[in-house]
Amino acid sequence: MHHLPPVRRVLLRDQAAARIRSAIVDGDLAPGHVIKDTALAAQLGLSVAPVRAALVTLGDEGLVETKPQSHTRVTPLDAEAVRGAAVVVRSMHEVATREAAPHLTAEDLDRMRAANERFAAAVRSGDTEAALAADDDLHQVLLDRAANAAAQATVTRFTPMIRRLERQRFAAPHGHDSVDLHARLIEACSTDVDAAVALTTAIWTTLVLELDRAHPEAT
Repeated sequence: MHHLPPVRRVLLRDQAAARIRSAIVDGDLAPGHVIKDTALAAQLGLSVAPVRAALVTLGDEGLVETKPQSHTRVTPLDAEAVRGAAVVVRSMHEVATREAAPHLTAEDLDRMRAANERFAAAVRSGDTEAALAADDDLHQVLLDRAANAAAQATVTRFTPMIRRLERQRFAAPHGHDSVDLHARLIEACSTDVDAAVALTTAIWTTLVLELDRAHPEAT
């Protein structure tokens, strides 16, 4: 009999956190919205315990805040906090590019090119959701190949905070210039690691500068 690996059990807490996180990032749970854990549990078809555990996780991510003996609410948008998160995420992508670029396969590069084509199409049509998804797919290739758990965990933790403001402020995140930057990054990954890192910096700096222009008080 062939050995079969065990099926990974997904915790209800993690499922609840994913659903609530998505609702916050999408804006279905708006900034400042007061969260009633019992009502939320009923909506999700879960008991209160995993929902409360999920809210603790989302509190660590900066998406919800709890005042003892008062309320739990979706964290208001804080441009300074989002900018700080964007700078940290940029640094992690720089690390991933430096570690991944020398080891990328032809298949990896093809996946990045396909993602950039989807990104370009989404930018042209003004489809924010598709642009964000394609952008994530492109950079995920580098994160996966780098296999740096700390960098991946940091990006996973702070991206939702950034995404809330991206969705609210930008019809086509990163804009048309990023299509060209992505293309140059892909080519540099196979020829010049330092250039690839510099292009990664430029791509994520574009987002930081957009945040600064939208909210100059955060600089």
